Parts: sequence; C-alpha cells; structure tokens
Amino acid sequence: MNTTKLPPSPPPTPSPPAAKRFPLTSSLFFHWVSPPPSTTTATTTFKPKSSFRSQSTASTSNLSVTTPTANQPSKSQDQKLLSLLRQRKTEEAWLLYTQCSHIPSPTCLSRLLAQLSYQNTNQSLTRAQSIIRRLRQERQLHRLDANSLGLLANAAARAGHTLYAASVVKSMLKSGYLPHVKSWSAVVSRLSSSGDDGPSEAVKLFSSVLRRVRRVGDVAVESKPDTASFNAVLNACANLGDTKKFLQLFEEMPEWGCEPDVLTYNVMIKLCARADRQDLLVFVLERILEKQIPLCMTTLHSLVAAYVGFGDLDTAEKMVQAMREGRRDLCNVLREANPKNPNQNESDVFDKLLPTWVNLNDLEPPLLPKTYTPDSRIYTTLMKGYMKEGRVSDTVRTLEAMRHQEDSTSHPDHIAYTTLISALVKAGSMDRAREVLAEMTRIRVPANRITYNILLKGYCQQLQIEKAKELMRQMTEGAGIEPDVVSYNTLIDGCIRVDDSAGALNYFNEMRARGIAPTKISYTTLMKAFALSGQPRLAYKVFEEMLKDPRVKVDLVAWNTLVEGYCKLGLVGEAKSIIQRMKENGFYPDVATYGSLANGIAVARKPGEALLLWNEVKERCGAEEGGDSTSSSALPPLKPDEGLLDTLADICVRAAFFRKALEIVACMEKNGIPPNKTKYTRIYVEMHSRMFTSKHASKARQDRRRDRKRAAEAFKFWLGLPNSYYGSEWRLAPADEDDYL
Repeated sequence: MNTTKLPPSPPPTPSPPAAKRFPLTSSLFFHWVSPPPSTTTATTTFKPKSSFRSQSTASTSNLSVTTPTANQPSKSQDQKLLSLLRQRKTEEAWLLYTQCSHIPSPTCLSRLLAQLSYQNTNQSLTRAQSIIRRLRQERQLHRLDANSLGLLANAAARAGHTLYAASVVKSMLKSGYLPHVKSWSAVVSRLSSSGDDGPSEAVKLFSSVLRRVRRVGDVAVESKPDTASFNAVLNACANLGDTKKFLQLFEEMPEWGCEPDVLTYNVMIKLCARADRQDLLVFVLERILEKQIPLCMTTLHSLVAAYVGFGDLDTAEKMVQAMREGRRDLCNVLREANPKNPNQNESDVFDKLLPTWVNLNDLEPPLLPKTYTPDSRIYTTLMKGYMKEGRVSDTVRTLEAMRHQEDSTSHPDHIAYTTLISALVKAGSMDRAREVLAEMTRIRVPANRITYNILLKGYCQQLQIEKAKELMRQMTEGAGIEPDVVSYNTLIDGCIRVDDSAGALNYFNEMRARGIAPTKISYTTLMKAFALSGQPRLAYKVFEEMLKDPRVKVDLVAWNTLVEGYCKLGLVGEAKSIIQRMKENGFYPDVATYGSLANGIAVARKPGEALLLWNEVKERCGAEEGGDSTSSSALPPLKPDEGLLDTLADICVRAAFFRKALEIVACMEKNGIPPNKTKYTRIYVEMHSRMFTSKHASKARQDRRRDRKRAAEAFKFWLGLPNSYYGSEWRLAPADEDDYL
C-alpha cells in the first residue's frame, strides 16, 4: 500500500510552566515553547479519479487497526463523532477524538481535519497538525481525502507556516492528489512574498502543479490555474528579477483561459523596478488604458512607490501634484519626466510585454478615464521618500497638508503618523516622536504594533534600553497591543548593544513563552549576543536549535555569526570545523567568513594558518578573473575586501612572510584597495630591522635564507626603505644569486 508522507509539523504548544529547559550556565537557561499558528481560511480541494491517485476507498477499508472484538464500540464512537461534526460541534468532536483509543474512520478524520483547518484560532491548526502526526506514526495517512489536506495547506499558508504548507501540497502531488486551485495558489502566493528561496520555490511549485494538471487533462477542472494563481507566480518572478521567466508565464496565460488584470500589470511595475527600467513605468500605465482594464488606485500607488524607490522624488511630486490638480494627462506628465538616456536592460523581454513602448513615436499618450485624487496612501508613500532622504521638514509639511484636505480619504491615518514617527526616529528626535504618539492618542488615531516597534528600535539604537522596556510595558498594558517577534528581536538587539547577553536571553525565552515563533533574525541576534560576550559554545547551542526548527531556514549569516564567535577567542580549529561543516551543507564562505577567520588567526598568532587561508582566497580571486584553480574549483569566485586583505598582510609582515605579503598587497592594488604602507613600515622597522645582519652566519645558513632575504629586500623596496633590491619592478623576479650574497 502506497502511503503519503507529509512533512513533520510543529509540536503542540505546551504551557510555559511545563516548557522544556536547556541549561546553559548557572544563571542562564533556554526554555523552548512551540509557537501557535495563526488564523486560517478554508477552501475546497479536488481529488482526481482512481486512475491518478495512489489510494482507493476499497483498499483503505481493510486497514483498520482495531480488533474484531473492538469493532462494535469503535463503530459507535465513529458514529457519535460524525454526528458531532455534522452539527458543527468541532470542540466536542475534538474531545471525543482525543478519547478514542482507535483511529476513527476516514470520513471522520477528513471531516475533523477540515473543520479544524477552517477555524480561525491558533489552537485549531495545532490540533490539525497533531492529527497528521498521529496518522503518520500509524502509517494511516491514506485515510485523509484531498479536500481536508488542501484545507490544511491553505490554513498553514495563511498562518505563516509556509514551508509546512508547501510540503503538504508537494506530498499531495506525490500521492496522486490534486488540490483545488485556491489551496495551492495560496501557498504559491505566500512563497512568492517570503524571504530566502521562497520566490524560487513558488515558481517550482507552480510548475509542478501545472505538469500534473496537463497530465490529467480536463478531469482536473478545479485545479487549473486562474488569473490569481498566475499573478502569484508572476510576483515571484518579479521579486527574483527574472524577466525571461516572467515573460514565459505571462505568455502562457491565454493557454489556460486567463486574461491579465490590473493586478498583473501592477506586478509588472515591480518587474520594471527590479530591472532598473524607470523609463517603462509610464508605459505599463498606458498598456492598462490601451487594453481598457479598469484602473484602480493600487496602480497609482505602485507607480508613486516605484518612483520613490528609484529615488526620483521630483517625478513622484509631479505625479501627485497632477492628481491634485485633477489632470487626466498623467501619462504625458510622466513621459516628459522620463530620463533622457535610459538604459536598455532586458529590451527583448519588454518589447513583448509592452508593445506601446516600441511604437512610442506613433502613439499619443492616452488620457485617464477620469480624475483621481491622491489618497492618504499616496501621500504616505511620498512621505516615506522624504524620510529615506532625511527630509524631516518635508515629511512634517506633507502631513500638515493632508490634514487640510477636503477629501476625507486624504486625511492622515495611523500609517501616515507612523511614517512621521519613523522619520523623527531616524533623525534621532525621540522626544518629538513620542509627542506625535501622544497626539495620535489625543485625536483618537490608534497607534498599532508597527508604531511601537519603530519607537522601540529608536530607543535601542540610542542605547536607552530602560526607556525601551518602559515603552514595551506601555504597549502591552496601556494600549493593549501584544508584542510580536519584531518587538522582541528589537529588544534582544538592544540588549546586545549594551552588552547584556543575559537580558537578550530573557527576552528570547519570554518570546517563546508567549507562543511567538522565533525567526531567523531572532536566532542569529541571540547567537550574536553570546558570540560578542565570549560564549561561542552557547551560540552553538542556539545554532543547533535553529537547525531543528522546521519553520526557520539557516542562512550564511547564521554560519558566519557562529564562526565569528569562535574566532574572537582565537579558537581557529573550531572555527575551521564549522566552515567545513558549512561547506558540506551547501554554503560557501564569503568575505565575512574569511575576515572572521583571519582575525581569529591573528588572535591565536598562528601565521601558518594565514598562509593556508591566503591560498584559498587567492585561488577564488583567480577564479573570478577567469584563471585556473585547483582545490577551490568548486567554490564560486570571490572579491576580497580591505579588511580581509589588510589582516592577512599584517599577519604575514609580522611573521616575516614577505613573499606572501607582496602577493597580498599586489591583490589589494589590483582590486583598487590602497595598502597601508605606513603601518607595514612601522611593523617592519620594529620587528625586522636587524634581520639578516649577522656576519657570522655559516655558508649553509646563508644559502637557506637566501630566498627569504630576496623577499625581504623586495618588500623593503616596495615600502621605500633602504634596500639592496634596485630592479625597476618591486615584485620578485629571477636575478643573479651573487646580488644577494
């Protein structure tokens, strides 16, 4: 019997007193609490005919784990459970399920899983996932139907458990089930907007579903992609900046009976921004008008945001002003503001996506179907542009102008006030930022969690950790707003800034006790706290827990933080072991990795390790230039920075490895990095000025040190010190041995 293996789900959330504790030191401890999922929404899924799925109803009926003597009580319990489910008494049905010593019937299980996934509570999704765990352990996952699994995937995606949701959909495809388009497209949508490899995984999942749908044909009507699902995967392509894949999918839409809508072109605006094609933004708007697609304010929001993202506030201001004046020739305004000499990135792709741009000289700019007045979101986007450039006075002026608008939709809302607070925090004006918060309370514009998080970050950046703690209490007790993972990450980072690793750990544990799932930033920030405080082994414990967390994907930053922790203490051997493990896990050392290792070698005073490190760095630099490489051929090219090369050169000069020092400074000059000759001259004079001055050295000893003396003389020549190396080029070259005797 073929059974479906679903991904491991997060363990159920225990109460804080019963949390598991991991001792770290006599005064610090971890206690890990699994986070609850968020709200869910139900959809339906499609289960293909038996010719395509790997399970059948007839076969599952023979897989009961109950004995003949227990059949009658089990059947009675199943009937009672099904009755409760039909009456929508999900809570009572769950309690009865937990009391069942046997596994209920497929109908009861599927319906219970579906109703739990449909509920909008944190607890319900945890319960649904516990059913999956039990069935997986009993090898009875085939009892669940496609509808219930699709609902679970949708609910997990909306709750933020994106990897879990994607794994459910992949398992369904592997087992022969086709989820409803609403289910799998919700997962694609979440993946496309998530970090790490989310957009890439979204494209892969979309392609996998389409291959199965094509194989099944007309049977899978409810699983066929719609415009919303195409928009989700196109958004993934835009986030990746993959213009060719975007074009391919865009041209596939008619094959499935899907027509681009206004959201499709809003995503295309993002693609133009990713491709650095500011000149094409106006032509996306013209294409919408040409195809007579109903225009919405979201498109105008996207355009203003794109110009702000390009740093072209002048064009953004002209666009907003034209809207305020009630002008319909917005396309003409934007054409005139276009850059005179735009780049031609991906022209072959955009020629097909935007034919209007190709026939620019033959077409007049179209008019808007009606006038559009700027709303609070457009003004707020403009305020964000001012904030990024540090124009606090313009940010304040825009907010004041919003207050005096006749249209109520243009009045400042909590987002506008939060943007002003963010601008003041960025400028370091915390007192004025708190005054704006007080004004929001006075005029009854409720501040949200984001508002408080920005203020928390401001206090932490100014090392005012006590005021940050006070604000945290005001947020929870006064405003009744529960902190989220960003709140705790900010406080953890604030504790690091004041060298309080114990406080950072306390906030991490408090976050877990509240049932808030830590993110990648949570783990790496806590690791940084231990690394900076000289406790790399505690950082390693946090790293191990990060590896075990299925909701978090370890990245290069986490590995580098761990390497840095050991290198700060000069534990080069442990650091090299971590780097080797990192390579085995598919991560390549970058400049930060090598920089930390070089610093660790300097602390440990192991110049021989510096030579090994330089050989690897040199080979990767050669790979970048197209040269040959040997042992590091599997590693990608590397562009070294000043910190790495300066540290290596410093070590080599101190250890009298002058030949290697010359190689390193040559690499620095090739990469446009000016070597610090003053520092190297001081080191040489202090440590090596009496080198090779002995007049009583034997002939054999003189022969052994001949090459070192040549390198020393060449290095002195490069420094400008008195030397016996008078060649026209300072680099080492063959010469007569008599010159160095």
